[in-house]
Amino acid sequence: EVQLVESGGGLVQAEESLKLSCAASGFTFDAYSIGWFRQVPGKEREGVSCFSTMDDSTYYSDSVKGRFTISIDNAKRTVHLQMNSLKPEDTAVYYCASDLPYYSASYYCSTGMQYWGKGTLVTVSS
Repeated sequence: EVQLVESGGGLVQAEESLKLSCAASGFTFDAYSIGWFRQVPGKEREGVSCFSTMDDSTYYSDSVKGRFTISIDNAKRTVHLQMNSLKPEDTAVYYCASDLPYYSASYYCSTGMQYWGKGTLVTVSS
């Protein structure tokens, strides 16, 4: 059974940084797609950053490019999202998700993934 458990959310001031973590289990870390999505109530879910071993591609949405960095610790089966220069509009519930590596990272960030964590809330105050 695939399990994804997010941690690291919280309340920060604008321009501060926060690092999210996702502990993954139940699937092989030899071949996978994994990513971070976010959602604000009443708005569409947004694929923030994704990675796929299909082509070792990494995707970032335009709204976070240059500020957020996804990293993967294969030994610890953990995925991180380093978020710098946070803005109030980054406030959302952030979800970790995973899938098999059939497509590139941009595809998964655009369409979503099969397995989801429960999410962690990030609040950025101005």
